Amino acid sequence: MSDLFFYGTLRYLLLLQRVLGRPLSEITFHAAKLCDHAVHAVQGQDFPMILPAKGAAAEGLLVQGLSSDDLARLAYYEGSFDYDLKSLNVILEDGGEAQAQVFFPTPGAWQPGELWSLQGWADKLGEVTALAAEEEMAYFGKVDPKTMARSVRAIQTRAWAKIMAKQRRTGDPRNIAEDVIVHRHERVYVDYFGMEEIDLQHRQHDGSMGPVLHRGGLMQGSAVSVLPYDPIRDTVLLVEQFRPPVFLIDDPEPWLWEAVAGMIDPGETPEQTAHREAMEEAGVRFDRLEYAGGAYSSSGSSTGFMYLYVGLGNLTQTTITGGLDTEGEDIRSRILPFDEFIDMTDRHLFKDLQLVSLAYWLARHRDRLRA
Repeated sequence: MSDLFFYGTLRYLLLLQRVLGRPLSEITFHAAKLCDHAVHAVQGQDFPMILPAKGAAAEGLLVQGLSSDDLARLAYYEGSFDYDLKSLNVILEDGGEAQAQVFFPTPGAWQPGELWSLQGWADKLGEVTALAAEEEMAYFGKVDPKTMARSVRAIQTRAWAKIMAKQRRTGDPRNIAEDVIVHRHERVYVDYFGMEEIDLQHRQHDGSMGPVLHRGGLMQGSAVSVLPYDPIRDTVLLVEQFRPPVFLIDDPEPWLWEAVAGMIDPGETPEQTAHREAMEEAGVRFDRLEYAGGAYSSSGSSTGFMYLYVGLGNLTQTTITGGLDTEGEDIRSRILPFDEFIDMTDRHLFKDLQLVSLAYWLARHRDRLRA
């Protein structure tokens, strides 16, 4: 059995429960602090690091009696992070002392930022991180940690999409708690994308429960597609990039002209994503956004939900070096007069559904936007 002192995100009890895979009633934990240390945010990351700091005290959680299985689950969750374990004395709330192991980052691995706040992190990312951990830990013992490590960000994006989906109501009076019966739900594949299978029944239109259906779904996060439009010059900006799935289906033209698009990061609003992606892919800033609707992009096979916008701004420059190198993006942009753009749409020269949808939305609302 081992005792560990957690100073970071695993102090969030729902996350700790998900990672260890057992209820809190079976976990022995106490509030504690590590003297002469401070917890800092890591620059560019969502997790903290601990550093020596004379006179400071790092607040944390002492978790006692961890089994070898608990330690294996913790090591799996931490993935590719490079830590050293040190045995130190921590101070309990009653003033007593206890020895515990503490994870310290390898020197020089990360750059510390400002002091880290558990409450600030939990308010922004606690729920989504705990939900993502549920999917991550479902693959414990099935998927190697390196594969899981490169999928973590996509899993967090999917978790954020689930939280957003729960708010997506249109007034349908049916209740899934009464009208859907789940017999089996299994996560079967993860490597950036995820695949899940389910056996279920749902209430049919005649009021009866239908047969048991076996179905699978490609698990994706939510995304934004935004068409840059200059109402003064009456021009649009498109971006072009290579799309591997289009190549995989044997389409001889896998370079697609599209609207600017990207996944919604955990904690982001769709509007924030639209502004961020426009800068990353095309160097474009918007004066304002016009919401053009949102919908599931392929509801029979995928969880992907797309928020559509037209972004209004000055379009004067294009680029051949857009996108992020870290995501393997190679993006160029092109500015077209509106009439030429709509003519190309009507001649079916575009293969991206979001771009086609935005083209016809813009055609309908163009006069209003130019007024």
